[in-house]
Amino acid sequence: MSQFAINIMFVGGSFLIYILIAVWAKAGSTKDFYVAGGGVHPITNGMAIGADWMSAASFISMAGIIAASGYASSAYLMGWTGGYVLLAMLLAPYLRKFGKFTVPEFIGDRFYSKNARLVAVICLIVASLTYVIGQMAGAGVAFSRFLEVDSTTGLMIAAVVIFIYSVLGGMKGITYTQVAQYCVLIVAYTIPAVFISFQLTGNPIPALGLFSTHIDSGMPILDKLNQVITDVGFSEYSADVDSHLNMVLFTLTLMIGTAGLPHVIIRFFTVPKVADARWSAGWALVFIALLYLTAPAVASMARLNLMTTVYPDGTAAEPIRYEDRPQWVKEWEVTGLIKYVDKNEDGRIQMYNDGSDEAAQAFKPQAEARGWEGNELDVNRDIIVLANPEIANLPGWVIGLIAAGGLAAALSTAAGLLLAISSAISHDLIKGSINPGITDKGELLAARISMAVAIVVAT
Repeated sequence: MSQFAINIMFVGGSFLIYILIAVWAKAGSTKDFYVAGGGVHPITNGMAIGADWMSAASFISMAGIIAASGYASSAYLMGWTGGYVLLAMLLAPYLRKFGKFTVPEFIGDRFYSKNARLVAVICLIVASLTYVIGQMAGAGVAFSRFLEVDSTTGLMIAAVVIFIYSVLGGMKGITYTQVAQYCVLIVAYTIPAVFISFQLTGNPIPALGLFSTHIDSGMPILDKLNQVITDVGFSEYSADVDSHLNMVLFTLTLMIGTAGLPHVIIRFFTVPKVADARWSAGWALVFIALLYLTAPAVASMARLNLMTTVYPDGTAAEPIRYEDRPQWVKEWEVTGLIKYVDKNEDGRIQMYNDGSDEAAQAFKPQAEARGWEGNELDVNRDIIVLANPEIANLPGWVIGLIAAGGLAAALSTAAGLLLAISSAISHDLIKGSINPGITDKGELLAARISMAVAIVVAT
């Protein structure tokens, strides 16, 4: 079976599951549409929050930025998970206790102001639309490679799938769809990481493999990675940050931002009791930790695999010839997310740090002595996770699985954001200000139309 057929089977099968769940859990009232009837179990809600949070940014991009920046990017791991501690302690229980459907409604009633409610609606729509556009872009990246279509076609396919299960099911359908999407994305993220960790270190647990010995060199794997990248002018991967104060402030900023995300906050309105809201945040942390403990290993091992692809002997002495580049590079070149320019026309791939930082300037004389005229391989950071199975020559079914996982991550978050937008428009804007006497049936129709329009705008 061809790789394309395998990808279609995994992606198409997962999409069919999402749509069938939406049909089964179709929202029949505004309470079903906004808060899934208010009867979601804390463990189920925690898993749905995990899928809601682990967007294309977490699944696709986070490992990419850690792979590029090393230890300094660990602030993302600490800040994004720390935000759920703030939610559990300071926000979730009190929002649930207030007993409203949406955050703008809570703000309007809490401050006795319709204007405050309208401002909250505007903030929510702007923040959510900005975020959902990123998810659609992530879906386009995944589709462009794995279904062999251009990114525009990929966006259209993603929009149609989201439209079907979000507009039909509302929060009730999205909740159970996100549980399925969490299962898909966590399996898709973990299995390639286990394979790669075992290949490089002999340890099948990625988080432990990160601190194990590299089989080929006999060095600790992080030491091996530091050696490979410093040989071509990059700073040490595990180097400390310049300013610990900046790192603390950046982490705090990410925590506060996470605690204020509209599509995450609305999930705490779906549980039966106030205590369940706090338990939901705790379970969400457990489910998120499964991916976040794996991400640093995925990033480090992908960076090492990438560098040893270009420099097979592990040093800068003999870069690979372009004509001998592996198949995975050829496949990703088609998407435009890997670009090669032979600047010194020697037929080889020079991938090194030609920037303006201190490490690059220190390496510059060596690069010039070798006749190198600039970095020749541009690799988009967003492909690190998606290309990982191909870089490590894993079986075709693993590639299909990670395609389904990347799309599940993007679509689950997009659905949550679109629901936040539609509820703000239908419940807070239309019912709260424009037409307070609207019927339950009319409000449900307005919510579905609002979501459809939001999908079109975001796409």
